[in-house]
Amino acid sequence: MPMSTLVIVESPTKAKTIRKYLPNGYRVEASIGHVRDLPPSADEIPPAHKDKDWAKLGVNVKNKFTPLYVIPKTKKKVVKELKEALKVADELILATDEDREGESIAWHLLQVLKPKVPIKRMVFHEITEDAIQRALQNCREIDDNLVRAQETRRILDRLVGYTLSPLLWKKIAYGLSAGRVQSVAVRLLVRRERERRAFRSGGYWDLKATLEQKKSVFEAKLITLKGKKLVTGNDFDPNTGQIAKGKDVVLLNEEEATALSDRIVDKTWTVANIEERPTKRRPYPPFTTSTLQQDANRKLGLSARDTMKTAQKLYEEGYITYMRTDSVHLSEEAIAAARACVEEKYGKEYLSPKPKQYTTKSKGAQEAHEAIRPAGSTFRTPRETGLSDREFRLYDLIWKRTVACQMADARLTQITVNIDVEDAGFRANGKRIDFPGFFRAYVEGSDDPDAALENQEVLLPELKAGDIPQCNELEVLKHETKPPARYSEASLIKVLETEGVGRPSTYASIIHTIVEREYVQMRNKTLIPTFTAFAVTNLLETHFNDLVDTRFTSRMEQTLDEIATGEVQWLPYLEGFYLGEMGLETQVKVREEEIDPSIAKVVNLENLGARVKIGRFGPYIEVENEGEKVAASIPPDLTPSDLNPEQVEVLIRQKLEGPDKLGLHPETGEPIYILTGNYGPYVQLGEKTEENKKPKRASLPKGMKQEDLTLEIAVGLLALPRTLGVHPEKEGKIQANNGRFGPYVVHTLGKDKDYRSIKAPDDVLTITLERALELLAQPKKGRGRGAAKTPLRELGKHPDDDKPVNIYEGPYGKYIKHEKTNVGIPEGETVEGITLETALKLLAEKAATTKTTRKSTARKSTTTKAKTTKAKTTKAKTTRSRKSTKAKDEEK
Repeated sequence: MPMSTLVIVESPTKAKTIRKYLPNGYRVEASIGHVRDLPPSADEIPPAHKDKDWAKLGVNVKNKFTPLYVIPKTKKKVVKELKEALKVADELILATDEDREGESIAWHLLQVLKPKVPIKRMVFHEITEDAIQRALQNCREIDDNLVRAQETRRILDRLVGYTLSPLLWKKIAYGLSAGRVQSVAVRLLVRRERERRAFRSGGYWDLKATLEQKKSVFEAKLITLKGKKLVTGNDFDPNTGQIAKGKDVVLLNEEEATALSDRIVDKTWTVANIEERPTKRRPYPPFTTSTLQQDANRKLGLSARDTMKTAQKLYEEGYITYMRTDSVHLSEEAIAAARACVEEKYGKEYLSPKPKQYTTKSKGAQEAHEAIRPAGSTFRTPRETGLSDREFRLYDLIWKRTVACQMADARLTQITVNIDVEDAGFRANGKRIDFPGFFRAYVEGSDDPDAALENQEVLLPELKAGDIPQCNELEVLKHETKPPARYSEASLIKVLETEGVGRPSTYASIIHTIVEREYVQMRNKTLIPTFTAFAVTNLLETHFNDLVDTRFTSRMEQTLDEIATGEVQWLPYLEGFYLGEMGLETQVKVREEEIDPSIAKVVNLENLGARVKIGRFGPYIEVENEGEKVAASIPPDLTPSDLNPEQVEVLIRQKLEGPDKLGLHPETGEPIYILTGNYGPYVQLGEKTEENKKPKRASLPKGMKQEDLTLEIAVGLLALPRTLGVHPEKEGKIQANNGRFGPYVVHTLGKDKDYRSIKAPDDVLTITLERALELLAQPKKGRGRGAAKTPLRELGKHPDDDKPVNIYEGPYGKYIKHEKTNVGIPEGETVEGITLETALKLLAEKAATTKTTRKSTARKSTTTKAKTTKAKTTKAKTTRSRKSTKAKDEEK
């Protein structure tokens, strides 16, 4: 009778894929993750242990920190099936993932199944036929150090969560939770919000010139006046809004800037000098878990959780290597595969001169895997995979990053042109891509390298010292310094990894947990802490500061790494952390006597004129009114960042008097109320009742103050969107509406929508069809600052929209452009030989590809570096122009 081998993996998908590569006689089953764990709830505690004082904790801290493991009710069927399969097997292979979590799952399976047949541990970092065959020939035993490190981590998480959370229930509100990493992440968010509230904005004015040289237009900004440097946002103290001490700079107000503009606009502008500085950009290392989560968030709009779910599926189906890794190392096989892709797709000149190998730099990097890359000794191109939607886009991102890491450096030239006019010095900055190198495959922050290359260049006309460009326009600009940016998922993950807090493989679940437990709100892709987050962070900072200190948490991670390598013993470490005079258990008991709930429930926000407290039903404000205390609930979506004295006044008044009533609707007779919500003031038609759960609401337009709101305007806002008519040439309705970013007009034709902003003096409530058509006829304003490109050849108008189809010279070749679609000219074709018919066919093919890979450009995300003093610019005035002017327990 032939030998029978039982192979156990974690998931059915992984089982299905690996089954294809195993010989006959091998049976593959899935454990569906862990088969046992610490008791998730009191009803899961075995009867024999329910009377123990440590049972709810799940760890017997008095007996060498022995964990109480149970098989959850949801896993009993799986365990029974695995035991049945093992009865007929001659050998057991545990093929769970190769990291600590996978090693722990394999060890628990061994403890539960108690096999009487030979046991092997098989590991691999990609699911391909070659990798599985190699792994079969190189099986090993379970690594006890890895198991112990994971178990210690699990016990630590339980000790922190189950010891601190009940304290939060008693002192702040029931149901709150604390966690070893969760609470540190929340504190980072709270600290940033405190910085934002303490921030004082500074204002300043400068000039921007639109210059022309030989019919080529470019921009220059004022940088010096009378030989002295002009102030920039970096010169301001964020705590005062004033120029920082020791800064010797020129600060212009509006009048001074306007006067300067009037004085120099007509004078002679002369190029003083030109500096060209060659620079190089080196390729990014291949993806780790952390950098994949960051870039998928920025470029594809995916949350860390969605990224990891998608990557897990790609790994289990054999498309990529293991997705939980801290390593940027690539095997020689992978490097050869990447270099072959470069040579085939881009040519030898785009290969790096020598194979590139990268070194892991992140704190506590632990996993001995490869970086995340396409699986196999040859890389399938994204099109060859047959993937679609999210899986395709993530694989495409991984493929591009891996291939790009073996490409040549990008060579650029930074160009600085200094221009003098009277005693004022202006500067124009340009950038030229001399050789795109790895940019051809991958540009960080963009999932369309072609478009990104075009945006990266800032072209200036040919200039030399002594040239006299013409000033077409001189604008007076107002700037205001901005508070430090809030964290996005990507930027929070980056900080956590840089500080060595937690493991990258847990970041997705951490962020999901703090949002789910309402410590954080996700708004416009940023993470905003709630009042509860402020209260909990304040208590932990005051009484358990080490537990929310990034350096302390980082040292804990390093110790866990040392336990994994056998350098540190796990039991003495746990005893020191939890027991004894300075241990967590004692500290919590002491603090429980010291912490006053009436103080712990208070959220201290400066200059508010009210106290914010955490109550049984959520946060509320409390003020004194005629000798009595008045409390008003804070709306669920309102965060500390939104609360100001004006809103406090409105909430208290509405509590005492009810919402402000503007009047009655002239047609329905219903009352129209003015209320304040998450995004500011809004009007509401009628009262919210059981029958009318969602009354009609409309936000006030940007810039409108509540005191300026009339009944007539409110009626108009509640009537939005306004249908203005039908487009006389293209058909499709044209509407005016008010959106998150202000009022706009939109032309809808089928699924296509064309938007234009409505700017003063136009009004969303009064704009006519004729004026809307004028706005829609204007070209959309781009974000590039360089000179407009001149086409090499104009091929004609596109038959679908009558927009031009032209040929241009790009950084690495000639291409055809129609609206936002660019396509390179095929090899063998010339500029003169391309016909409009050929161009239309190439554009159609490129457009079809773009739609498959990227359903919506709205999912793109870029993360701006959080600079306290980065300035927000608004055009104030044009002075002159010649042409036109959320324990529950611990975190996992």
